[in-house]
Amino acid sequence: NDHDPLGNRIRLIARSFLLSPTYYKAMNPRAAVIIPAAGSGSRMQTDIPKAFIELAGKPILVHTVSTFVRCTCIDLVVVVVSEDRVENTQKMLAPYDSGNTKITVVAGGARRQDSVKNGLDTLGEACDIVLVHDAARPLVSEDLISRCYREIEKYGGAVAAIPVKDTLKQEGDDQRVLQTLDRSGLWQAQTPQGARVELLRKAYEINREADVTDESSMLEKAGSDVRIVLGEEVNFKITRQQDLMLAETIMSKHLPSICIGHGFDAHCFAENRKLVLGGVVLDYHQGLAGHSDADVVCHALCDAILGAAGGGDIGQHFPDSDDQFKGISSLILLDRIMEMIGLQNLALGNADITIICQAPRLAPYILEMKKTLADHCRTSLNRVNIKATTTEKMGYTGRQEGISCHAVVLLEQA
Repeated sequence: NDHDPLGNRIRLIARSFLLSPTYYKAMNPRAAVIIPAAGSGSRMQTDIPKAFIELAGKPILVHTVSTFVRCTCIDLVVVVVSEDRVENTQKMLAPYDSGNTKITVVAGGARRQDSVKNGLDTLGEACDIVLVHDAARPLVSEDLISRCYREIEKYGGAVAAIPVKDTLKQEGDDQRVLQTLDRSGLWQAQTPQGARVELLRKAYEINREADVTDESSMLEKAGSDVRIVLGEEVNFKITRQQDLMLAETIMSKHLPSICIGHGFDAHCFAENRKLVLGGVVLDYHQGLAGHSDADVVCHALCDAILGAAGGGDIGQHFPDSDDQFKGISSLILLDRIMEMIGLQNLALGNADITIICQAPRLAPYILEMKKTLADHCRTSLNRVNIKATTTEKMGYTGRQEGISCHAVVLLEQA
């Protein structure tokens, strides 16, 4: 409705909120996942824990954590590692903390169940549902995580599992077959597993001295209702070198060669401010209002890069409530985002940027902007395109109230 611009803006904001992870989490039980990663790599015949072995260019643990960070139903990710690896793991996972989903790293215990208990103890009253997932299952899908979450919400406890397909034999002495077992009704347990937080805490209290292999066993012994959620064949646990080779093959077929992202930003004009666009200071009598230098071009570009990398938005990483970013050059923020995607083995393929303003005239500054942004994006000049246009005096940019900018980027596997 052209006669009700304020109403249209309010409706757009409301619609964006209803579709946002913030709204989803506000209307659903809060959930945490505990990822035990303190085990050794003995069966992998390596000197480091298997969760830190590289898979498709990144540690196995990073692949696992990244999937849970992307999953809308997860609010907290607690990673449990050996005490000597806590600090390094915090640094390794810091670029993947999206702002919506908080990552915490804690020290583990002697047994797997002790490590999970340490993670559980850190949660306090922060969540209603707790999932537990093996760090060495990096191919878990967001769909399986969400289905486990929903099953726990309905029934209290859940375990991902797949039906046993092969014929089962019971072994006796000297590897003799004692009998062939009936496999009907038998399932092979996977993770995620979990329960409502009060049920899981009760299960740990009851089974404090017992040795158990997984959380669903604890919940069963504590009398809790545990439902099976159909798992996925690719959600296997990496325990041997053959598993690692299979995971590499699967990931090479599924990792996208390019990722697309779009960014948009707008700032209004303000007095007594420098006008900075694309990292270049323009000769103009007004600047743009903002917490940082209000470089609308850099902000749109940053959001496009984060969008392509699945990394949220610029406000999550550099909030305007944080004084350390007050007046900061947006090129510094761009540098940090390029470092983040570099850790994900991503690089800028190309960027196409459209600046919308009635004034000032931008043509004399376009080439310098391109050179500046190409340099900070670590790419060649011909990979960054910048266009400027007007709205023929329509809207807030046409009335010279501010400047807006759109950016589209392609990220490539580095």
